[in-house]
Amino acid sequence: MSNIATIEKRNGVAIVWLDQANEKINKVSADFVSGIDEIFQQLEKDNDIKAAVIASKKKDWIAGADIDMFKKVKQKGDFIGFTRNGHQSLNRLAASKKPVVAAINGACLGAGTEIALACHGRIASNDKSTHLALPEVMLGLLPGGGGTQRLPRLIGIQKALDMMLTGKKIYADKAKKIGLVDRVTTPDKLLDDAIAFAVELTKAPLKREDKREFVEKALEAFSFTRSIVYKKAKEMVMKQTQGNYPAPLRILECVETGMEYGMEKGLDAEAVKFEELILTNESRQLINIFFNMTEKKKNPYEGKAEIKPLNNIAMVGAGFMGAGIAEVSALDGLSVILKDIKEETLASAKHTIWEDLDKKVKRKSMSQAESDEVMARVTAQLDFAGFDKVDVIIEAVFEEIKLKQRIVADCEAASKPDTIFASNTSALAISHIAEKAARPENVIGMHYFSPVPKMPLLEIIKTPKTADWVTATTFELGIRQGKTCIVVNDGPGFYTTRILAPYMNECFLLIEEGCEAGMIDKAMKKWGFPVGPVTLQDEVGIDVGAHIMSGELAEHAKQREGARTNDAIIKMFKDGYHGKKNKRGFYKYDEKGKKQGIDENIYQYFGNPKRKEFATETIQHRMGMMMLNEALLCLQEGILESPTDGDVGAIFGLGFPPFTGGPFRYIDHVGADKVIAMMDDLTAKYGARFKPAQILRDKAAKGEKFYPVN
Repeated sequence: MSNIATIEKRNGVAIVWLDQANEKINKVSADFVSGIDEIFQQLEKDNDIKAAVIASKKKDWIAGADIDMFKKVKQKGDFIGFTRNGHQSLNRLAASKKPVVAAINGACLGAGTEIALACHGRIASNDKSTHLALPEVMLGLLPGGGGTQRLPRLIGIQKALDMMLTGKKIYADKAKKIGLVDRVTTPDKLLDDAIAFAVELTKAPLKREDKREFVEKALEAFSFTRSIVYKKAKEMVMKQTQGNYPAPLRILECVETGMEYGMEKGLDAEAVKFEELILTNESRQLINIFFNMTEKKKNPYEGKAEIKPLNNIAMVGAGFMGAGIAEVSALDGLSVILKDIKEETLASAKHTIWEDLDKKVKRKSMSQAESDEVMARVTAQLDFAGFDKVDVIIEAVFEEIKLKQRIVADCEAASKPDTIFASNTSALAISHIAEKAARPENVIGMHYFSPVPKMPLLEIIKTPKTADWVTATTFELGIRQGKTCIVVNDGPGFYTTRILAPYMNECFLLIEEGCEAGMIDKAMKKWGFPVGPVTLQDEVGIDVGAHIMSGELAEHAKQREGARTNDAIIKMFKDGYHGKKNKRGFYKYDEKGKKQGIDENIYQYFGNPKRKEFATETIQHRMGMMMLNEALLCLQEGILESPTDGDVGAIFGLGFPPFTGGPFRYIDHVGADKVIAMMDDLTAKYGARFKPAQILRDKAAKGEKFYPVN
């Protein structure tokens, strides 16, 4: 019992202090469930106790389930017993004659939220770290501790589905507004107010106000109207997931079963479907991604290379990327110099940062005072004043090699001998940028993705001359900025841009051959990408694509056996097409920037081909295999140091279908022989550019996988 929690008694109220031994967080496991069950069965028999409060001695309440136990599930029957035991324990908690109040501070996630839902009352602190969520869907699972049953009954079906199908965080004030928690208080008053709340509940059960809006109540009142809710939710799920993720549909089924046939049947469905999901490849791959992300929160260079202190950084180039990098740095407490050559660009950057922070203030995830502090850390200027005090300089100027080399020289002249210079280039080789540097060992690549505050990946690129302490320190900076970092070796396009380029080129070749541009988007979304390649090109910018397609990466690609390229976007750019940013792209846009369908004029840049039908599978195989093969070549040539970095980079940088686990886990699952067969077939039909990388043939010949078999 003491391994899970300790008991403190105050005036007839038991305070169950969650404090899992030898763990940084409280996480739900078989031992945790049995320990809590035992505690409350004893409290039920204790005549001196009339109520209980569950609080945490750790910074978070309960951070969710112990994900490690999911990896041990190998076959049907391995997990359903645990789920049913959990249901019984929480049913006993909910049926207790002695009221139990959840006193929530910090993260209350997954099974933690489900335990809170089984309590008779919930009170949360208004600390900015306090939030509740049911994020199981992100692991390809469903809430398995009664969440699909208790949540809809508490806050309504539609709000519950929104929480469970997205995994979104609900902060304290919003939680109270929708009825997820009953009260909100300050962190210092949380325990006392929770005890008082528990005492109140001994006198009379809580009468909750129905927080649903009129339309919600009307739709959820009757079985036939609820069927409309389920139908619309399923349509939305299928549109967003293209049927690639089974978990959202199983969540819907559990909710419908419980609401239409009773909670007992709903819990039974939850137990059965949870185990079904945990055995799917989709869930296994999403769980692998979770562990990869967790591992990337640690600096692999710690203890191997010096990690220098970071207090001040400078950002050269205050465009959209520069503003984003400045924002995520200032949010971590770093002082940031934001330099540009134009006052209007600096003003725009500051305004962009302010707008992002203002959204956080409105969501109450940040106070106005905290927002003001972040803004105060960003100093906008036109010169190099103060560069002699910064630890890292990051440049995000135009993708032109001579300009970047000049920026290196200017920054070296203005900074300390041990200042790191990082380039945010998306395609130019870092060794070329550092070619004329006085201190090439201090030069590294830090490739961020747009929009920086939202995109999780940071691709760090080291050259043969980059010092280890520089790599270690920039990795630490990335972690502090909230990024998932991978380190790759230098080369044209590094990893992410290099594998994206042939994928995009194949898209343009398909259009040249007569494929509808919109059809390509639909096919690749069906394959699992969040956006299609044509939409992606408009979003990133045709100007950016044209620059990459006419740079050193393009020249590198042309040396490949069977290379076939298309220069349509270079012509489009010359004619003023920049994509969504100037509302002239592959798609037409209205005044608000909303897509209005493919602009038929774009086909002239592809030779006005006669339009013809292409099988969805043909599009998917041609584009998907081009990206896969390039990823294989990056591992073969040493650009990548591990398959894990390749999978993390492709998923978090490019949106490679997450449910596959990434390019290398995709190959392991499908089988190297089958992937080779697909590539050989494509080679026979379309040319040697599809010829499988030798590393794949070697793996197949040896019967090896890229990852060890669990």
